[in-house]
Amino acid sequence: MSTISDTGQERGLARLAQRSAAWTEKWFPDAYVFALAGVVIVSVAAMVNGSSPVTVVETFGGGFWDLAQFTLQMAMVVLTGYVVATSPPVARIIERIALFPSTPRGSVAFVALLSCLVSMLNWGLSLVFSGLLARAIARRSDLRTDYRALGAAAYLGLGAVWALGLSSSAAQLQATPESLPPELLDITGVLDFGATILTWQSLTMAAVLIVLSVAVAWASAPRGAAIRTAEDMAVDLSDEVQPPAERTRPGEWLEFSRILPALVGLLTLGWLVHQFATLPFLTVISSLNGYLMVFLILGLVLHGTPRGFLNAVTKAVPTTAGVLVQFPLYAAMAAVLTRAPGRGGATVSEHLADLFTSVGDSGAFAVVIALYTALLGLLVPSGGGKWLVEAPYVMQSATDVGMNLGWTVQIYNAAEALPNLVNPFFMLPLLAVLGVRARDLVGFTFLQFVFHLPVVLLLLWLLGTTFEFVPPVAP
Repeated sequence: MSTISDTGQERGLARLAQRSAAWTEKWFPDAYVFALAGVVIVSVAAMVNGSSPVTVVETFGGGFWDLAQFTLQMAMVVLTGYVVATSPPVARIIERIALFPSTPRGSVAFVALLSCLVSMLNWGLSLVFSGLLARAIARRSDLRTDYRALGAAAYLGLGAVWALGLSSSAAQLQATPESLPPELLDITGVLDFGATILTWQSLTMAAVLIVLSVAVAWASAPRGAAIRTAEDMAVDLSDEVQPPAERTRPGEWLEFSRILPALVGLLTLGWLVHQFATLPFLTVISSLNGYLMVFLILGLVLHGTPRGFLNAVTKAVPTTAGVLVQFPLYAAMAAVLTRAPGRGGATVSEHLADLFTSVGDSGAFAVVIALYTALLGLLVPSGGGKWLVEAPYVMQSATDVGMNLGWTVQIYNAAEALPNLVNPFFMLPLLAVLGVRARDLVGFTFLQFVFHLPVVLLLLWLLGTTFEFVPPVAP
């Protein structure tokens, strides 16, 4: 099922995808512009609903910093993943496992598999780790592998299953009561991972999507004359690690010492052991702060010295920019939606909840919510941050139709990943690692989207029928 002929000419879906990617690169503004537009649209909708301008502006300002803690936490997900992926021990592991595949198409499937598996742990780690793995495989002289297909495979973790894993911002938010806006907490209660990403239904969906992603990646990898290697694309694959600067003054000796990272690593290990010994397993793994603490200290230990760790952090900080400036806008949108009453005292969120409730039974509800989430995600790529906007009316609608609230979070999560296969916004860190353009990869990821969409919708409907409604649990 190659999408590229032996003559090297694009055809069919791949050609359509390349044209779509070129149009997107030319005409789509930055995601921040969409977030700004969303604030304006929501504010206008609130005034059309009958809210006064004074109420709208007060609600906007009052809600802007509601999610400051969660914003920092999501930025740390990206930062810690980057720092761990670029540490010397992980770099050595990448070089070794890059020798495992024995065929070009097998190499593409191998990268796709590891990208998906690592993304279940941390999506930021998956992007950088998989990109470095693709480069390591491309450097092999005994394999002639298409670099575009390798790069697209490295992106599949973020385009397929990341939101079903531990770094899912929607699942993390629902499991962290102190990060939940009061209005949302009243509707949903607290949902630990046992109600969302660790249900057998969610794990089944993740397994199916991983198998599907790997199969499509293998089958669509170009062969013969259609292959374009990194050399063909004039990509520099030299990944020489720059030696750390030498100490210039006595006061720097601890910056280049492994003593402090080792001691802090031991403290963290002791804390983690104590947590598992004294608290329920789900409580420990559902703790977003604990998750981030372990990953941050793991990055410190893997880099060995404070100086090496800080150098990695400096390189990682730019990748958090989108989260830091977009999430306050999502918080403001959520506040206007849920706190600005209009005619009859009803908010825009309540009207939207009534609209989705009118869909009917929970089976149709699952499909409609998934399609809505995917469409909105195409326009507002957020890595899950827009859950803050959708959750109040989506979760209220789920309660009204009797849909399990934990599964509703997973409906959002599964559908949230789909637009990433089409919109190149979240490719940016990976593109920087690979040294290519979005249009080089989107032809392959669009094919994944074509296969994923019907499968995701079918699974969300079928697996949703196995749940029973459980009333919200207060913290």
